[in-house]
Amino acid sequence: MTHLDRGHYAKKHSNIEINPEVRALLEAEAKQDQITCAALHGVAKKLGITPAEAGAQADLLELRLIRCSLGLFGYGKGVKLIQPVDAIPEDLENLLDQAADNGRIACYDCWRIAKELKLKRVEVSSACEFKGLRIRPCQLGAF
Repeated sequence: MTHLDRGHYAKKHSNIEINPEVRALLEAEAKQDQITCAALHGVAKKLGITPAEAGAQADLLELRLIRCSLGLFGYGKGVKLIQPVDAIPEDLENLLDQAADNGRIACYDCWRIAKELKLKRVEVSSACEFKGLRIRPCQLGAF
């Protein structure tokens, strides 16, 4: 969904209902109808559900996802945290090339690569930007 869909996120999920247990945790984490990527992942982990399930529940509650852990969105109007890079270390480039498919790489793979190479997630997304890789799908279903 895009920024134009703000306030209509639940439309994506006509086949599921709000889980009261998830709702309680999401509402505790949300501020001004917004929730961070990290908070959503934390709720998913705490409840033993997938990030996608947590993201769908956030959509049903019309919570706007902010502060993407990869730095892609949610840091102010049109602001990304991605930093320009001049070069990519060979080990990172190899893992990105292995995970990429048709100019895209999954958010999950970016997280996995960052963990494997002990890098910040935003360093991996910056390398993706440098290589022209689009990061999708989002683990939370935001894009």
